[in-house]
Amino acid sequence: MKYKISDPQYNNWILQLKQKFQQTQIKAAVQVNQELLKFYWELGAEIVEKQEQTEWGSKFLNQLSDDLQREFPEVKGFSLTNIKYIRQWYLFYNQDIVIGQQLVDQLPDRNIDQLFQIPWGHNIAIYLKCKTIPEAQYYVSNTIRYGWSRAVLVHQIESNLYFRDGKSISNFSKTLPAYQSDLAQQTLKDPYVFDFLTMRADFNERELEKSLIDHITKFLLELGAGFAYMGNQVPLKVGSRDFSIDLLFYQTRLHCYVVIDLKKTDFEPEHAGKMNFYIKAIDEQYRQIGDEPTIGLILCKSKDKVVAEYALSDINKPMGISEYHLTNILPDNLKPSLPTIEDIEAEFNKEIDR
Repeated sequence: MKYKISDPQYNNWILQLKQKFQQTQIKAAVQVNQELLKFYWELGAEIVEKQEQTEWGSKFLNQLSDDLQREFPEVKGFSLTNIKYIRQWYLFYNQDIVIGQQLVDQLPDRNIDQLFQIPWGHNIAIYLKCKTIPEAQYYVSNTIRYGWSRAVLVHQIESNLYFRDGKSISNFSKTLPAYQSDLAQQTLKDPYVFDFLTMRADFNERELEKSLIDHITKFLLELGAGFAYMGNQVPLKVGSRDFSIDLLFYQTRLHCYVVIDLKKTDFEPEHAGKMNFYIKAIDEQYRQIGDEPTIGLILCKSKDKVVAEYALSDINKPMGISEYHLTNILPDNLKPSLPTIEDIEAEFNKEIDR
């Protein structure tokens, strides 16, 4: 018979030891990753230097891979493919430096240490898909900041987040305190890309809203970090009249409500006035002590930049104007061939009854 201690204090102690050991394992894995990537970086530098200073031939990388794999058969990182990745990775971040002139440590204006803080697969995806060093550094920093998986990272790169982040037209600098306006500006994008929706060509605003809610997880990913969904068609009563706003979120980094108004059409100046009204109502009816001023975001099919800037110039509530792009639009002639939600539900109920 096994000896077993039933004392709760012992069980709690075991639980604490388990958690402590798991944390140690995580820290050890991170440390191993960093040391491995530092080795890769130095190896890349030496490969480039040897190719520049010697005449070892075009098969140099093949032999290097064979020799290292023979010496360390249990290590997967010495395949010819990975050796080439290591060389290209190093060259990417040294692309504007003359080969052969003190290659190592020539990057005083670049935080190379950040490269060692993300997995190797993330590093490969970034340098293969990015064209410039600033763009790559943006994705490296945000991977560290938000803990992006490789799939999320690739999605953000392919949707050109670097070129869209913080680009929304807004009046934040005039309507928000400095500590809030910069962060608010960085939070919004232009355009937003809804490549996860399949819409018919003549969709209306309510259909767009429903599709976004049906795909709320992907919608939140596109909105960015810190957005918490609060509801759609949120009711507002002002005086004796009833109103509703399309979408309401709470931004945990900004500590404020964010009102989103969807427009199928191009931006019109009156949209800003309507949003000003909504923001005022949310501030009055939802905002609590500790909340920062509510922000509005008008999402429209397209906009004239000058018209948008004019429209915001005398608005006293903080708001931004961004376009959205739908990449999966169904041609009208295909729409009738697709089942409606009601059709799908009816078929599902038939199966249950059988």
